[in-house]
Amino acid sequence: MSAHADESSPEMSRRKFVACFAAGGLSVSAITGFAWADDASGPVDCGPPPKAKPHSRTGGESFPPLPLPAPPLRRTEKKRPPAPPALVGKMALGPIKYVVRQGKRVQYRDWMTDPADMKSLLLWTNNKLGIQYRSVESDFTHFSYDPRELPALLFSGHSHFVLTDQARAKLARYVLDGGTIIGDACCGWKDFNESFRHEMELIFPDRPLHTLLPDDPIFSTYYKLGDFEYQKDDGSRYRAEPCLEGIEVGCRLGVIYSPTDLTCGWDGHDHPRGLRVTIGQARQIGANYITYLLGNYQLGRFLSSTKIYYEATAPSRDDFVMAQLIHEGDWDPDPSAVHNLLRFARDNSTLQVKFKRVNVRPQDPRIANYPLLYMTGHYEFVWNDEQTRRLRKYLQAGGMMLVDACCGRMAFDQAFRHAIAKVFPDRELETLPADHPLYQVLYEVGKVHYTDRTTEDFGELSAPTLEGISLDGRLAVVYSRFDLGNGWEHFPHPYSYGYGSEDAMKLGTNVLVYAVTH
Repeated sequence: MSAHADESSPEMSRRKFVACFAAGGLSVSAITGFAWADDASGPVDCGPPPKAKPHSRTGGESFPPLPLPAPPLRRTEKKRPPAPPALVGKMALGPIKYVVRQGKRVQYRDWMTDPADMKSLLLWTNNKLGIQYRSVESDFTHFSYDPRELPALLFSGHSHFVLTDQARAKLARYVLDGGTIIGDACCGWKDFNESFRHEMELIFPDRPLHTLLPDDPIFSTYYKLGDFEYQKDDGSRYRAEPCLEGIEVGCRLGVIYSPTDLTCGWDGHDHPRGLRVTIGQARQIGANYITYLLGNYQLGRFLSSTKIYYEATAPSRDDFVMAQLIHEGDWDPDPSAVHNLLRFARDNSTLQVKFKRVNVRPQDPRIANYPLLYMTGHYEFVWNDEQTRRLRKYLQAGGMMLVDACCGRMAFDQAFRHAIAKVFPDRELETLPADHPLYQVLYEVGKVHYTDRTTEDFGELSAPTLEGISLDGRLAVVYSRFDLGNGWEHFPHPYSYGYGSEDAMKLGTNVLVYAVTH
């Protein structure tokens, strides 16, 4: 199993969660003591009870009915300004219970423990970022599960909770359609942590929660974050690595989860219970959340549509067919990329392109039928001995590989360099010179444009930086440290280290032509 497979597994995520406590001097037995049973003396309460609201529809409860005729305003009345758009809906969780406050018996549900968490965060970020968004309260009965209505949902609390199969199916569709689920274990509570992990496993059985790596955009969208500052129940503080976890859908996070409390920080609470991120740090993380949601909202909607390879079942004959390598990581983060590249190559070259993509594993004997194998991803992967041997044989027999670090992620970059060194231990990836035939086989590619994020962090690059391995004078492996596939999708990926769309298309088409003619 790969190093990243260990890091990204649910078990490793649980270990990371325990490690956060251990780093602060808390034992595992202390963690298990955080559980609150239904028969305990009372519910956990992190803040004042929410104020009663009139019974009316909110932006998170479904699309509003048609407006009724309104009486004219008196001249002395001022028209109320329209409410800002709703960005996050806080979901009602937990059974209804009753507690006594100030001698009165009041209704209580677990999600009410931080009644103003998201509202407080948005007030703070609206001021910091110069934006205007609001949060709303929502529930599983009235919510439309349409990301256009609410781009994100917040799940927070202390207690165990269980969703219905119907709600799980709708939440899965909501995320695939571009929505985002934000999870937060209030006070770092064990019961909520267990329930949230279990529900995500049921909703996304093929997409496990995994620890987010330092180069994930969530850590740099507004604030550049390193280690987090945590606070224990005795008030002492320490710094340790982030405990954020996530589930990807394409090139964006569809689920963002913190098993250590952030919501108390958003609400400005500082009390001696559980494990939390300090208030100032929590708000910085929250600002990154909000920036990330806004930056990726349109991308999420774009990724929800699927390109159809309408010639997928047609015989190939002598036409060019793209083959994409499957690996144990997120091997297909840009589902529209290859489709768009094939269309561009068909329209701008003499290649006889078949609108067909075949997905193969390295050990699949069918790889010998395809002149080019394409591979991409964000995270680490490992080729076993058989896969390494099959790929070496394929490349030595005249095949070619195009490999692309999706979004320019370092984990994939390091994994590929390690893997290709096992395929050809006596050869190294070398930067292709400016006069290499690959840059001239169809398009003259001398100067290129990179994404804004690339120039911000890597400086003013102007030349392509492809690397390769040649066998007997023929380029057998082409590797791009900066993303090509995002550019092929012809849709903005705001947090990608990569090439601009036009230059990504030209470079990709040159690789296709080179593979066929060499």
